[in-house]
Amino acid sequence: MRQIALSLSLAGLSFVMTAIWGGPLLRILRHYKIGKIIRVEEPGHHGVKMGTPTMGGVMFIFPVLLFSGLLNAAALIGGLSGAVGVGRSILLPMAVMAGFAVLGAVDDWEGIRGKRKGDGMRARTKFMFQVLLALVAAYILKYQMDAPDMYFPGIFFKIELGWWYVPIAAFIIVAESNAINFTDGLDGLAGLIAATAIAAFGGIALMQEQVYIARFCFILVGALFGFLWFNVHPAELFMGDTGSLSLGAVLAVVALMEGQWLMLLIIGIIPLSEMLSVVIQIGYFKWTKGKRFFKMAPIHLHFELLGWSETQVVQRFWLIGLMAALIGIGLSQV
Repeated sequence: MRQIALSLSLAGLSFVMTAIWGGPLLRILRHYKIGKIIRVEEPGHHGVKMGTPTMGGVMFIFPVLLFSGLLNAAALIGGLSGAVGVGRSILLPMAVMAGFAVLGAVDDWEGIRGKRKGDGMRARTKFMFQVLLALVAAYILKYQMDAPDMYFPGIFFKIELGWWYVPIAAFIIVAESNAINFTDGLDGLAGLIAATAIAAFGGIALMQEQVYIARFCFILVGALFGFLWFNVHPAELFMGDTGSLSLGAVLAVVALMEGQWLMLLIIGIIPLSEMLSVVIQIGYFKWTKGKRFFKMAPIHLHFELLGWSETQVVQRFWLIGLMAALIGIGLSQV
């Protein structure tokens, strides 16, 4: 009970810290005109978002890394002998968050001021770096941290995957990173969905008595709520790839550290649907030589073109994500 109270308190403190420095960051981004470029094929009303400050992921990434580092400093430097191994486990999600954030920031900058203005990094180049970072993280999970390979609902022991774990884990990290990236397209959508999923895995970590992971999760949830203060409709700030790539990767790593990555299929149902809609759209377009399966992909744009307002899409998707999170938590304990 004490750990639950502490984790929730950390979330509240993280929210306050993020909200306080959000205003100054917003003014800096506006001053340097680091604004979003809208695709011409997006729904017409998205045009009003042109120039809205982006790269806002730094708003929650910096507080999370700072707060988590300070909170676990004693364990990280070996000051607490009984908790050294456990405390250092928080280094991996922190490193993954930083690594994917840097990659996303480069992509954002290329799209705003670089040679590929409006497009960002080449997809092949970005994907290559994602795979490289994911493989390193997967190797550490398997051979340095001895994370459980997989838990399956109804089976009360971990399932060993052997060397297959590394490519599977790397695939999950890359897939989830891109899934959250696809979800990031409407005001507040990616932040709400990611916060809900991370809170769910934070709850699972508490049940597994993985206290350090739980604290990290709830610090991140609080920081995301602070970011959402500026990101809800009408958004004053977008997270950009800086935030979305790192959020998806961290979500995957946390699920892998708990051995509950199968629950991403349920708890992460919205990002999964967004990613699958893009895959289906591209595949169907090539197969039929020009026809579209959805009006537009990712799928949140399809529902907008069906007549749902932006707020309706976000709220309904979040309700589905919330119910899926509750179901996922329940199944993880079966």
